[in-house]
Amino acid sequence: MTEHQLPDYRTLPADVAERMDQIRQREYVLEIDHVGKVFAQKRHQTVALEDIEFGVHRREFVCVVGPSGCGKSTLIRILAGLEETTTGRILVDGKPVNGPGPDRGMVFQKYTLFPWLDVCRNVMFGIEMGGTERAEARRQAMQWLQVVGLEQFAASFPHQLSGGMQQRVAIARALAARPRVLLMDESFSALDAQTRLKMQNYLMEIWRKIDITIVFITHDLDEAIYLADRILVLKPRPGRVEEVIEVPLSRPRRAAQMMSDEFLATKAHLEGLIRSFGGNTEETDEGADDFTMPLLTLVTDKAE
Repeated sequence: MTEHQLPDYRTLPADVAERMDQIRQREYVLEIDHVGKVFAQKRHQTVALEDIEFGVHRREFVCVVGPSGCGKSTLIRILAGLEETTTGRILVDGKPVNGPGPDRGMVFQKYTLFPWLDVCRNVMFGIEMGGTERAEARRQAMQWLQVVGLEQFAASFPHQLSGGMQQRVAIARALAARPRVLLMDESFSALDAQTRLKMQNYLMEIWRKIDITIVFITHDLDEAIYLADRILVLKPRPGRVEEVIEVPLSRPRRAAQMMSDEFLATKAHLEGLIRSFGGNTEETDEGADDFTMPLLTLVTDKAE
C-alpha cells in the first residue's frame, strides 16, 4: 500500500483563491508597522519582538501562532494598547494607537465579568461608560445579548452561567462598544474540547453577521486552521514573522473539514515549523496575561 500524499498547503482551491483575492482588495483596518519590543531588566534586556510588519484587512480573520516565548501575548497586548512599542507603531484605520481605545475590543483568556452585576448590566457597562444614558444602554445591551443568544439570561449573574456562556457575555460586552477590531487572547483555551468547538462555530457565526475584524491568539494549531483566513506564524527569541499562511479551506467552515487533505497538509506544515523552532505550542507563552460564545450551526457564507 502506497502512503497517501497530502497536497501542497500553498495550493488554494479556486473558491478560496477567489475569496483571498477579494480580501486583499479591502483596506487595512489594523497595521503593525515594524514593531519591536524590548523589556529592560536590571542586568540585561529581553528582545520580545523584532521588526513585526503585517496588515489585517477589513472583516478578515487572522490567527497568530508560535511556540512558547515567541511573544504572542506581548503582541496582542501591544495591539490592545496595554503595552507600548519600543520601535515601530500600530495603526487602526490609519491612525496611531496610543493606548486602549473603543476601536479595539478585547476578550481575555479568563472570564472578566463583574460578579456583582447581572448579565445585562455587564454588557451595559462599557456603553454607559461611553456616555450613553441608561435606558438606551439597556436597549443596546439587549440587542447584543440577542446576537449571542443569551437574552433570556439577562437577569442572571455570572456565577449562574456555564463557562461557555460567560465567554459569550464577555464577547457581547466587547462588541457592544462597536470596535473595529476584536482581539482575542487564548479565549477558548480553558474550555473542554466539545465546548471549545461549539464556541469556535459560534464565533464564526457572529463574525459572519457583523462588520468586525478579528485577531485571535492561540497555541492550538487545529483551532488556528479552523478559524482563520490567514495564519501569522511567529518565530521565537525574539519574536519575528516566520511565515504568513493562507488557509486552503472553503467557507463556511465545518468540523468535517478537519479531516480533509488541505487541513492535514496545513497542520503538518505548521507542526514542522514549530519543531524547527525547537519548541511546541502547548507550552504557556512567556508573559501571558491572566485576563480574558453556545452552539450555532454554521450557515451559508454571505457577509464573509
